[in-house]
Amino acid sequence: MTRAALAALCVVVSLAASAHTQDLEREARWRAEVVPGLVVGEAVDLPGPASRAFLGLLTEAPGADRAASTLLVIVHGIGVHPDHGIIGTLRMSLADKGYATLSIQMPVLASDAPSEHYELLFGDAAERIANAAAWARSRGYRDVVLVSHSLGSRMANAYFDRTPAPAYRAWAALGLGAPYSPGFARKPAVPVLDVLGERDLDPVIRNAAAREAVARSSGGGQKVIAGADHFYTGREPELVELISTFARRQ
Repeated sequence: MTRAALAALCVVVSLAASAHTQDLEREARWRAEVVPGLVVGEAVDLPGPASRAFLGLLTEAPGADRAASTLLVIVHGIGVHPDHGIIGTLRMSLADKGYATLSIQMPVLASDAPSEHYELLFGDAAERIANAAAWARSRGYRDVVLVSHSLGSRMANAYFDRTPAPAYRAWAALGLGAPYSPGFARKPAVPVLDVLGERDLDPVIRNAAAREAVARSSGGGQKVIAGADHFYTGREPELVELISTFARRQ
């Protein structure tokens, strides 16, 4: 191999490696942007993989009995933060419904990284989801439900695949752009509410029938929100009501 070819190969390998590297600086920038502007809720540090804390946005009703309350851990999609778009709406609107909410920062890559590269971060994501539930229980919450959106729903599925005894009572999976994993489909660990918009992304719609069968077998079900896109623009109240009803203890 010539020196020029070797140099070119090194560049390619370097670029590939950087595309797969967790972007902790980007997480720090999200924190610096989000926390000073918080109007509802408070920022908390949660214990993360490799002893690195990650950001959570906690919203509680003042004076609520934590042992008697339900806390919803909310997981965002690709490359954003725990107050972004529909996630920010959910964490505040579900708190208005009487739930405590904990929206958590998931691992991110560089802004131009394709979604398939995120699969290498699913182990880290699963650990964050596990640690969020453990932290909630350490604060006195006994009933914890998982809510996830888009790529966050794939991360949530990875958590259930890696966790023989999950700490969550139920799971609301929004906008999942893939079938449930074979292990979860064969034996769902918790009841799952599968939600999609009528005008959702093609992969979400394409796999809807297979996901509906799994959701029904889990003791949950599937809901399609009429007229909604992937981010439920203009249909946020319907989404909040669906999740609130599903998460309510019977």
